[in-house]
Amino acid sequence: MFDVGFSELCLIGLVSLLVIGPEKLPKVARLAGFWLGKTRSMVASVKEEIKLELHAEEMRQMFKEQSGLPEVQQILDETSNTLKSTIEPLSMIQNDLDTETVDKVNQHKEPLPIEKAVQHEPK
Repeated sequence: MFDVGFSELCLIGLVSLLVIGPEKLPKVARLAGFWLGKTRSMVASVKEEIKLELHAEEMRQMFKEQSGLPEVQQILDETSNTLKSTIEPLSMIQNDLDTETVDKVNQHKEPLPIEKAVQHEPK
């Protein structure tokens, strides 16, 4: 921004000492420092607000671009339909296998000793 060296600061200090005087110089320096700090904080907050607004605008643009892509939605729908058509036969096969497995287990299942006793009891 400004290129102020040590020699320029000494010259400003000497001139202000001569113009303002030694009694008022500390008060003026304190006041100048206060306003300089206020100005810096205000500039920093404005920069931060601008940065946030630019980020928000970028996000809005990205959302507009994403919602404006019907091809992507079409690809997603096609993929979903393909997966559904692939999963349905697989689930039917799994159900058939589960039924066959249960039938085989039931055929080879030996009754428990208690079940044998119940079956042989006279009624």
